[in-house]
Amino acid sequence: MGLCGVAAILAPLASAHANSGVKLSRAVYVERVADNGQREIAPARQFRKGDTVILLVEWNSARAGDAFTVSSPIPPSLSFKRSSLRTQSVSVDGGRNWGLIGNLRIRDEFGERMATVEDVTHLRWQIAPGDAGQKNGRITYSAIVR
Repeated sequence: MGLCGVAAILAPLASAHANSGVKLSRAVYVERVADNGQREIAPARQFRKGDTVILLVEWNSARAGDAFTVSSPIPPSLSFKRSSLRTQSVSVDGGRNWGLIGNLRIRDEFGERMATVEDVTHLRWQIAPGDAGQKNGRITYSAIVR
């Protein structure tokens, strides 16, 4: 199995954005099962195909109470698994159209079908005024290294 560096995973995340006045920071962790069977999460240095990675996006807002949007592409080397916030919108076409898994369709070499989490190319979260009023927060999502 080939190894993949953290920079290759983080590079596409540099385009994650939010409305003005919001600062984002990112971190990547890898989840593995130790010899004793316990799940371990550690800062990522490199990945192998099949690894579960946890991507953390922290936001800080200078203005309390203003709703905003945080979006992030899913690096092509990852397959989206789940998000800590179930209210995310997803895109399966590079960020052109947004919706929920179960409502989006894609066309591939086999015809048209319902999109699955493996098809997700971008994630988007709406941060409501009440949450934005806290001035900071954290969103995590997990993915599998392809």
